[in-house]
Amino acid sequence: MVKWRKLSPEAIRSRIFDALGQNVNYYEQNIIGIPASHLDDKVFYQDAPFLSNAPYLSTLIHNPNHIGCHTLGKSESFFKGTQQVEKELISICAHEILKGKEDFDGYVASGGSEANMQAVWIYRNYFMQKHNADTREICILCSSDAHYSTAKAANVLNLSLAYIPVQESDRQMSRAAIDTVIENQKKAGKKYFIVIANMMTTMFGSVDDINVLAHTLEAHQVPFKLHVDGAYGGFFYPFSTPATDLDFSNPVVSSVTLDAHKMLQAPYGTGIFLARKNLIQYANTKEASYVEGEDFTLIGSRSGANAIAVWMILATYGPHGWYEKVLVLLNRTDWLCQEFDALGISYFRQAGSNIVTIKSAQVRPEIAVKYGLVPDNHHQPKWYKAVIMDHVTIEKLEPLVADIQKNP
Repeated sequence: MVKWRKLSPEAIRSRIFDALGQNVNYYEQNIIGIPASHLDDKVFYQDAPFLSNAPYLSTLIHNPNHIGCHTLGKSESFFKGTQQVEKELISICAHEILKGKEDFDGYVASGGSEANMQAVWIYRNYFMQKHNADTREICILCSSDAHYSTAKAANVLNLSLAYIPVQESDRQMSRAAIDTVIENQKKAGKKYFIVIANMMTTMFGSVDDINVLAHTLEAHQVPFKLHVDGAYGGFFYPFSTPATDLDFSNPVVSSVTLDAHKMLQAPYGTGIFLARKNLIQYANTKEASYVEGEDFTLIGSRSGANAIAVWMILATYGPHGWYEKVLVLLNRTDWLCQEFDALGISYFRQAGSNIVTIKSAQVRPEIAVKYGLVPDNHHQPKWYKAVIMDHVTIEKLEPLVADIQKNP
C-alpha cells in the first residue's frame, strides 16, 4: 500500500528519472528482440536542454510500453522502472481515494470507455466460466443516464442491455423501477447481471444509489457483479462527498473506472481501471505468450507516459492540495446556482457536483453556442450543461448569467 503524499518538484523529477534509468536504454544497450525503440530522433529532438527538467516529456521520448497488468507481479522487464510508478498510482487510487483495504489490480487504460468495457468483459467471462452461463443469459443493467460506453460494451461483447428509467426531479432510479426492469429481464431468460452504477453522470453529474440497486438485486436472488463508472466523478466526488460508500469500502463494489483526463487535467488517454483481486484474471489472453506476464487488458500496448503524467499530478497536489482545488470548484458552482436561483432559472445539480444542467427552454441556442454549453441531444436538446472546470472562473460565468437573464 502506497501513501499519497505531496512531493516537491525536485523529488518528482528525481523519482521519474530514476524510474527511466531502470528502463531499457536503446542507445546504451544492445536490445534487438522487441519491436520498440525511443521516439524517432529525426522527428523528435532528444537532446534539448530543457528535457533534463521535464520528466513527462522525457518519458514520452523514452517511449516505455506498459503492456499487461503490472499489479499481477510479472510484466515486461524492459520497462520495470516506470511500471513500478504505475503500480504506485494504482495503489493510491484504490486505497487513498477509493478507501480500499486489501490489494487491488488495475492499469491505466485509454479512457473511461475502455475501462468500462474491461469491467463488462471480465464479468461476462466470469459468469461464463464460473456459472457456465450462456451470453444470452447475461444482462447489463444501468440507469438511462449511463454513459454510452455501456451500450458500446453491450454491442462489442454481444450482451443484452437493460436501462432503468430515472426520475426527472432527482435523476434517481426508484426501487419500483429497478424491480420492474429486473423482473422483465428474468422473464426474458436473463439469469446473471452486470450492473453499472454512476459516480457522477456525464450529462447531469448525478450519482446512483448503489445500495438500492444491490438490495433489489439481492431480493431477486440473482447473481450479479457491480461496477462503478467514476469516469467523471472519481477524482471529484470522493473529495466533495467524503461520506460516500460508492467505493471499495462497500463490499458490493467489485471494480471502478476513473478518468484522469477529465477533472485531473491529465493528457487524453488516461483512464484507469481498478478491480478487486482475483477478477482481472478472467480477461487473461493466454495467446499473448510472447509477452512477459501475458496480457489481461483490453488495450494491450499502451504508453507508460500516461501513467507518469497522472502520478505527477497527484504527487504535485497531495491529498490536501487536491481537496482544496475541489473546494474552489464547488464554491464557483455554488455561486452559479445562487445566481440561477435568484433569476428563477430551472436547473439540475447533484449535491457535491460541479455540473449544472439547465433546461433548454431557458437557454437560447445562440447562447449555448457562444458559451460552449453541451446539449443532451444535438437534434432536439432538452438540457444544456455547464461544467465548472479549473479555467471556468466566476468572471467567465458572469456573462453567461447576464445573457441567460436576457432570455425573453
